Parts: sequence; structure tokens; C-alpha cells
Amino acid sequence: MPSSTAAPERSTTDRARARRRREATAGWLYALPSAVIIVILFLVPLGLAFWMSLNDWPLIGRPEFNAPDNYAAIGQNQLFLDSVGFTLKYTVVTTVIYLVIGLALALLVQNARPGVGFFRTAFLLPSAVGLASASLLFYALYNNDYGPLGDIFGFFGLPVPDFLGTPDNAFASTVVMVTWRFAGFNMIILLTGLQAIPVEVYEAARADGANWWQILRQITLPLLKPTIALILVLTITGSILAFEPFYVLTAGGPSNSTVTMVITMFREAFSLYDLGSAAAIAMVLLVALVAINALQLALFRDRDTAGRRRFFGRRAAITEEERR
Repeated sequence: MPSSTAAPERSTTDRARARRRREATAGWLYALPSAVIIVILFLVPLGLAFWMSLNDWPLIGRPEFNAPDNYAAIGQNQLFLDSVGFTLKYTVVTTVIYLVIGLALALLVQNARPGVGFFRTAFLLPSAVGLASASLLFYALYNNDYGPLGDIFGFFGLPVPDFLGTPDNAFASTVVMVTWRFAGFNMIILLTGLQAIPVEVYEAARADGANWWQILRQITLPLLKPTIALILVLTITGSILAFEPFYVLTAGGPSNSTVTMVITMFREAFSLYDLGSAAAIAMVLLVALVAINALQLALFRDRDTAGRRRFFGRRAAITEEERR
């Protein structure tokens, strides 16, 4: 008897294992195209760039292994060291401006009102313009010889600034351009986060007598943390990798005052024809970006989880109290 009952059990176990193997094989086959694309478009170029960073790799000629000279040279590259400070300054300024203006625009068009669709579209339209195209457009606007801004300042009797001629003006002019380009895009992301907040939460807060500032500080911003984390990742990554705005508007000038880290890498590769040094800078940038984004995601995840636990804990307590 024991042998007659054990056989069906083994048969059932074997069928379950065979089904799990088929499902695992199907899963690998579904993931295979994506894996091939990732290997070809990401891992292979990344491996090649790392190998280039370990060699003296001229634009024309045979490369020679010279590790770790390219990495040691980064610490002696004064242009790169200066560009690190400038890039960090640009990243902090643009991140704060993007968040404040994006949130203000999102709050402005959050509720359904007559004409709100027009303003949402108008705010979003600049993000449809390519970054290089937007830079060329503003380069024409800032030009004092044929651009309209000089005439507008003159019409109102104001002194005409040299928009791109001094370090501070060049920095401010570039920040204005990228804010115009990215504010609408950040507004849409934040608007999506705002509309995911339950309306009942706002109604309960208003019923308790909370004013606009208290609702923003105690409800809106805490529940927007996942969306804000996404904005930070996109903004910080894009700002650290800034290239087109400064390359088109200022070409790193005046006097190398607006040279970013990516422009330094570009000059090493295509002005000095030292691809190995440029690849070493790219590796340093990659490691820095991964570390920064991992750190901020970890910080926001822990705080967001704790905040959600407190929020839903309070809601559960209120519900239990109402039942009693």
C-alpha cells in the first residue's frame, strides 16, 4: 500500500517541477531580447570605455596600456577640477529652481477650471523643443547685435546687459534657458503625483480647519516624496551631464568660467585627441552619478516608507475610532 500511494505523489511532484522549469525557460526567453539589447548598447560600450581609460589611446595610432596614469592625471587637471565646482553649483541652482517652479506651476493647474488645459499645454510646449535647438534659439535672443532682447531693454530705457559676455551673466542666462526648457516637463511629473493624492485627505484637512500652507506642508509635500525623488534623480543626473546649453551658448567661456565636467571630457577627446583621458573622466562621472542617485533613493525610500506607515497608521486609528 505505501508503494501504491507514493507513486502518484512522486508523479504530482515531477509534474510540478516540470511546469516550473517550463515557466522559468519561458521567462528567460521573454527576457532574452531585452538582455541582448542591454549587453550590446550598454555593457559592451561600458566595457570598451573602461578599457580605453586604462590605455594611452590617441585618436590615430596604437593604444598602449598605461594604467593608472589616466586616473592619476585627473587630479592634476586644473580645468577639470574647476569644472567640478562649477557643475555642482549649476546642479544645486537648477535643482532648486526646477522644483520650486515646477511645483508652483503644478499647483496652479492642479484643479479643473475653465482654460486650465490651455495653460497646461502652454507650460509643456517648451519641453517639445530639443535642448540644442532651444540653446540656439536663446543664443539668437541673447545676441546684442541682432537679438530682440537688447531692443526691448532699450525701449524701456534700461541698460542693455551683455547676456553672455561675463561669467555671472552667462551662468544666469543659461539657467533661464534651461528653466524655460524643463519647467513644463517637471510640472507634468509633479501634477501626476498631485492627482494621485486622495481627495478625501484634503477634505478631511479642510474640515479640521487646516489652511493652504498647512495642507501643503503636512499633506502635499510628504505624499509627493516619491515624485520629488524622481525629479531629483532626473534633474541631478541631467545637470551633472550638462553639455549642450553651455557648449552652444558660451562654448565654456568667457575665460573657461562655464566649463562643465562633460565639456572637459569633450575637450580631452576631440581637442587634445586623448581618448584614454576622456574615458577615465567618463568613468569617474559614472561612479559619481551611481553613488549620488543610490544615496538619494535610499534616503527617500526610508523616509517615504516611514511617512506612509505613519499616514496609514493614523488613518487606521481614525477609522477604528469612528467605528467605536
